[in-house]
Amino acid sequence: MKTRGLAQDPLVRAFRRYLESEINASAHTVAAYWGDLEQFVRIVWPDRPPPYPWTEVDRLTARSYLAGLFKQGLSAPSLHRKISSLRRFFRFLIRARRIEKNPFAGISGPACPHRLPKVLSKAETARLLDAPLTLAAREAEHCPDGRRWQVEYGGVRDAAILEVLYSTGGRIREITGLTDRSVDWLSGVVRLRGKGRKERLGLLGRPALEALRRAVAWRDRLFPLRGRPSRTPPDRPLFMNVKGGALSARSVERQLKRYLVEAGLNPSLTPHVLRHSFATHLLDAGADMRSVQELLGHASLSTTQIYTHVTAERLRTIYDQAHPRA
Repeated sequence: MKTRGLAQDPLVRAFRRYLESEINASAHTVAAYWGDLEQFVRIVWPDRPPPYPWTEVDRLTARSYLAGLFKQGLSAPSLHRKISSLRRFFRFLIRARRIEKNPFAGISGPACPHRLPKVLSKAETARLLDAPLTLAAREAEHCPDGRRWQVEYGGVRDAAILEVLYSTGGRIREITGLTDRSVDWLSGVVRLRGKGRKERLGLLGRPALEALRRAVAWRDRLFPLRGRPSRTPPDRPLFMNVKGGALSARSVERQLKRYLVEAGLNPSLTPHVLRHSFATHLLDAGADMRSVQELLGHASLSTTQIYTHVTAERLRTIYDQAHPRA
């Protein structure tokens, strides 16, 4: 079953529009849902052309599908994700009044192994935040004059991005989506648009605010507004690429690999490590759980509580190293 077959199903197309337009899902999230639905169709209706009989799917069909995946050796996290994808799709069909019951409601996958999020120490975080300017300064020395501004601007811009990520605990797409309208320079607050287009406030510490001011000053000098009023449009992206367009999250992820190497850290880490570190460092310093939940934009406190386990693990490590009778 090819992707174009799935695209010919009107309910799947409507679900995709819902993901993209109503809940503002990322392209990566949409692709994940699409792949899971495509796999379901390939297993349940291998020879049937679209449109597919979604109303005929019952609990037995759902369990049979998952049993087949389990036999293929899929990991527990992969099975959980597929259950979640199908459950959400059928919840959408209920909302669209195409079905009455969700065949995946109440179905759970195998237990997942307990995995704690990766967290940087404060010293490691400081090295990573310093890496963009350090690397840019070194590379600029050997760069042709015509390209030096690109290297220097990239360093200033990326330093600001990392500072804002760590200062706010924001997700990478929330930060790359910031515009001039998003920032209250007087109070040092940014308005972040998260999952489901929900907005929350992020706080900018002094280093983050200074780095952001510097990056915006470079942006305005390199990419002046031509044929427009002198006042900057409120929807102008804070972070731009060297062509003057909006910077993508994927570009930041690629650059981060270089900065992780520069800082002597694992290059497989993602920008999310700064979000994990933000939460853990706040809890380490005595911040209350509810405040951290609000800053992270978690709908459920249980999601935030994973960081208490990280803090406990860190305390256990320190205890084992330091206590004479540990």
